[in-house]
Amino acid sequence: MRGLKATHEDVAMTAFEEEVIALCASTELQEGGLAVGFDVVYAGQRCRAFAVRFQGQPQAYLNRCAHVPMEMDYQEGRFFDDSGCWLLCATHGAVYEPGTGRCIEGPCRGASLVKIAVSEVEGRVRWHTAPHMQTVEF
Repeated sequence: MRGLKATHEDVAMTAFEEEVIALCASTELQEGGLAVGFDVVYAGQRCRAFAVRFQGQPQAYLNRCAHVPMEMDYQEGRFFDDSGCWLLCATHGAVYEPGTGRCIEGPCRGASLVKIAVSEVEGRVRWHTAPHMQTVEF
């Protein structure tokens, strides 16, 4: 039986160094406006992601409906409804809260979009890697 001490292998397996990746100028994200798309590797699979501005804050998610993993925008970068208050899945009609990614109406009610950590500093929006969310290698 293993003791409570962490071995070198345990530490190596759990070590993760977050990267902060430049995404866009702050001015590219307008309140309730078009999204800025980008590519990520999520759980080993290349996926599209998007960033929007809601209530003054940048938000980012995988471009993947919580109901069925399909891209949500009906036109490139169009995720908001006409009011600029809700994110929509054009395929399934799911309605998501932009600040949390939680589905409030539609076939996946109660489920959530996969959130991507973002920050905004000195006029630039950046996204943050995580153990399950990495950059695309070219």
